[in-house]
Amino acid sequence: MYEKVDGQTALSPDDLVDLIPTHITTRGELNEAEQQNILAAESWIFSAGNRRADILTFTFFQRMHRRMFGQVWRWAGRPRRRITNLGVEPAMIAARTAELCETVRYWQDNKVFPLDEIAVRLHHGAVSIHPFPNGNGRFTRYLTDLFLWRGGASGFSWGARSLAPETARDAYLSALRAADGHDIEPLLDFVRR
Repeated sequence: MYEKVDGQTALSPDDLVDLIPTHITTRGELNEAEQQNILAAESWIFSAGNRRADILTFTFFQRMHRRMFGQVWRWAGRPRRRITNLGVEPAMIAARTAELCETVRYWQDNKVFPLDEIAVRLHHGAVSIHPFPNGNGRFTRYLTDLFLWRGGASGFSWGARSLAPETARDAYLSALRAADGHDIEPLLDFVRR
């Protein structure tokens, strides 16, 4: 019924048990339901309250993920409990997220890198942790854009200005793999294309 798409975490039977809408029977319907939930969450994500909130905490990550996926999945906002092909061990999610947040805060406070680069490093770090059962890429792209918005910059284009969606996805995954190898430049280039 649900097929695995390259670069996405496969849905397990346990995940399907936690699906809230009972009418969903296809991957397309699931994608549409998730997209509608995310669009409904956008006004909260970019609200005045979040301009002042401390977004660099695991608690905020959980709250935001819940807002983005909580109408579709019962596990929305809860840390991943199983090992996946991406991410840290489940027992390390909270600690690694706290470490990432403190590092990003340090970079920002001390202007170690330009804002775009800090945002890219935040994005890559959060994707690498892979804190939730699913939706990590979409969550971290919104988190990154929120981080930029709070810093007075516009959100990233995520390849949408110069690449077709299927090409953008491949370029994004390739740039993430380069960042895994400590080459951040392809991801910096990709996010503003």
